[in-house]
Amino acid sequence: MNIQQYTKEFKYNWKLAAPVMLGMLGHTFVSFVDNIMVGQLGTAELAAVSLGNSFMFIAMSLGIGFSTAITPLIAEADAADNFKQAKSTFKNGLFLCFAIGVLMFLGVFFAKPLLYLLQQPEEVVLLALPYLDLVAFSLIPMIVFQAFKQFSDGMSMTKYPMYATILANLTNVILNYVLIFGKFGFPALGIVGAAYGTLISRFVMIAFLWWMLRKQKRSQPLVTNIKILQLDIVKIKKIISLGAPSALQMFFEVAIFTAAVWLSGLLGKNPQAANQIALNLASMTFMVAMGLGVTAMIRVGNQKGLQNYLELRRIAFSIFLMGTILAVIFCVFFFTFNEYLPHLYIDIHDPKNAKDNAIVLEIAAKLLFAAAIFQISDSIQVMVLGALRGLQDVKIPTLITFISYWVIGFPVSYYFGKQEMFGSFGIWLGLLAGLTSASILLYMRFNYLTLKLIHKKHNELA
Repeated sequence: MNIQQYTKEFKYNWKLAAPVMLGMLGHTFVSFVDNIMVGQLGTAELAAVSLGNSFMFIAMSLGIGFSTAITPLIAEADAADNFKQAKSTFKNGLFLCFAIGVLMFLGVFFAKPLLYLLQQPEEVVLLALPYLDLVAFSLIPMIVFQAFKQFSDGMSMTKYPMYATILANLTNVILNYVLIFGKFGFPALGIVGAAYGTLISRFVMIAFLWWMLRKQKRSQPLVTNIKILQLDIVKIKKIISLGAPSALQMFFEVAIFTAAVWLSGLLGKNPQAANQIALNLASMTFMVAMGLGVTAMIRVGNQKGLQNYLELRRIAFSIFLMGTILAVIFCVFFFTFNEYLPHLYIDIHDPKNAKDNAIVLEIAAKLLFAAAIFQISDSIQVMVLGALRGLQDVKIPTLITFISYWVIGFPVSYYFGKQEMFGSFGIWLGLLAGLTSASILLYMRFNYLTLKLIHKKHNELA
């Protein structure tokens, strides 16, 4: 095997993936900043943000999952130079994302009473409720932004969503500092201040990305003069047929991490706060793999449009190899610094919460061992899933993700996550089992499909 046929693609893969990675890291960085600043208030506040965001992650997974259908359709239309199809996909995708954003907001808002039924610590629930109201409303601009982002990614214009996310992050950091702690004459709002920062920064993100796309010659005619209410029902059905399974794929994965938050809450506020620290750190490295997953979706979608299946397979494997190398680096990083990284979130000099903080730091350090191990399987599964979306193969992967996370992963988390077993570490063993199963089964699916397409093309030419 000539390894150079894969490594020579690294430069272009990185050119496409880096802006996506930075953009996605930006979304996670908002959460990272929230967690660090809120962590200075106490472990109960940090656990409250974790509990509130657990509902948000489920809603976001469905909204973002639907929006991913826009990227391969735009990439295919762009490769075929089909302006009409590209504009129709964007317009109908934008309408669908707005509608889903409103539905997700209403779903989270009216699901708040569930917080009392999950047997979570009462002080954590009381803090989480007002925080959840505002961040739930921020789902609308967040999912609308995804429509613009997925369009931009499909056009291989991946740097513009990155710029928008960087601006949103700067806005969020400033607003968090001012509103959480009450600086420059503003009232100290605590975790509600973090929610205001998130909400405002997401509106800034949409406005800036739309402005950027209007300035570019390639995208300007596609994102302007949109008659949003003149909908194409056939196109909407096409986006839903691709987006619904993708949403379920993302939902099944995000939901098991959300279940980890709730299972941690059954153990107490300190295990829940520790879980939030480890989850936030693991999410940041995961966004690198997500960036490569989007790259796989774009490049595989382009090659599908050209019907060049040998090249499609070679390019996909170059992305898988690149992501695996990066995952190994992250694995070593977490192993090396597992005891130091949690200190970013906790004020160790706070005498009032000294005992709780010490417990949180100890648990979080152990969880980062599990996070280190699943870096590789987590990266592989999301990259292969991106490639399968580029092939517009979504139904079987949806079944695979359900089996991996809920038939294999969740029972392990539930059984070993009990206090008398391994506690928090046992919960994360289930995450590891689910991600590893998904990576193996999804790869088998991609390998089978691409070989089948190559064989079919060969027979047609013979």
